[in-house]
Amino acid sequence: MFCWQPGITTDEIDEVVHQMIIDNGAYPSPLGYGGFPKSVCTSVNECICHGIPDSRPLQDGDIINIDVTVYLNGYHGDTSATFFCGDVSEEARNLVKVTKESLDKAISICAPGVEFKKIGKTIHDHADKFGYGVVRQFVGHGVGRVFHADPVVLHFRNNDGGRMVLNQTFTIEPMLTIGSINPVMWDDDWTVVTEDGSLSAQFEHTILITEDGAEILTQCEA
Repeated sequence: MFCWQPGITTDEIDEVVHQMIIDNGAYPSPLGYGGFPKSVCTSVNECICHGIPDSRPLQDGDIINIDVTVYLNGYHGDTSATFFCGDVSEEARNLVKVTKESLDKAISICAPGVEFKKIGKTIHDHADKFGYGVVRQFVGHGVGRVFHADPVVLHFRNNDGGRMVLNQTFTIEPMLTIGSINPVMWDDDWTVVTEDGSLSAQFEHTILITEDGAEILTQCEA
């Protein structure tokens, strides 16, 4: 797992990612979307999602989710990962590990004709084995020519209908917590944190449903 050095700010991370996107002829989808003021979301420790980059230096032991969406050649690609900053506790490392595993397991069951509710069951079953909570209010979504579209992809056990179809593209983005799954939104109308201040982690990929299963479109080569 990649580790950031303590002392770097989330503003600096935002600036680096923004410039990399622009240098490659693309555009950061979150910038200006619904009034969001930055190019990436940076969610630290108890922040579940949609954290706004700022001038606070990362501290030794922090975990940080960096959520990047890029618009290139008429299409959006959406991905995120949770990283370590310095020497991270075993409790935090385990949460991050299990969250990544839950995403990988969910992707592995995707294929034409599979019910979407199996994604939620797969994630929820894996989280339960380790006593982690699954956030319900934030979901995966269709993505492609538009940033957010159908289908809605729930990450918890559910009985919603719908099956995956060939050439469909959507995100899976489970958010797990050590404690409360109840989200609290800050006054900035973006930043969402756990009600009890407990740690949260998230991983996300954009996938394409293929004849053989699912292709990860946002898999990094390095």
